[in-house]
Amino acid sequence: MSSPDQKDETQNLTGKVLIAMPGMADPRFQRSVVLICAHSDEGAMGLVLNHPLPEIKFTELLEQLGIDVEDTARHIEVRFGGPVEPARGFVLHSVPEHGDDPEGRLRIGSALAMTSTRDILEDLARGQGPQDAVLALGYAGWGPGQIEAEMLQNGWLTGDGVEELIFGAAHEEKWQLALRAQGIDPSLLSAAAGRA
Repeated sequence: MSSPDQKDETQNLTGKVLIAMPGMADPRFQRSVVLICAHSDEGAMGLVLNHPLPEIKFTELLEQLGIDVEDTARHIEVRFGGPVEPARGFVLHSVPEHGDDPEGRLRIGSALAMTSTRDILEDLARGQGPQDAVLALGYAGWGPGQIEAEMLQNGWLTGDGVEELIFGAAHEEKWQLALRAQGIDPSLLSAAAGRA
């Protein structure tokens, strides 16, 4: 097994999804699908994709921030992004495959990014901005080597992030969809970790 300072590109989880295994000990992440937005030797940061916050309205959040909401404002879904800094918002959104990324935008893949600046909220309040977008409150964070250790303990399975997992609205089905996308039947999973 390589040491953290020998991490190669195949081990970088940026743009991948983590799928909580049935034995997930942390109740905040049970049956969760998490998009990894950044992963390096210093740790990882991700956003939960399948825990909506229907009681929180996007336009009400904008008004609390002092952003004028126009009649053309986009209807953006608000989700629980993770337990770290739950008052902080992150907009996960589509981007053109080519072009410059302004300050405050973290490109996750060729057509996906995360932005945490006020500018994107103002654009969405005017009915502008990216075609696909969701707002996540809080994020999931892991220290150096922590995510790899949790994977070795059968806490997470990795997979590819597909658009329907990121922007789709069928949250109650996303965990099963993520597993099936990896060729796994959710009904056959066990909560027990195996050792060879």
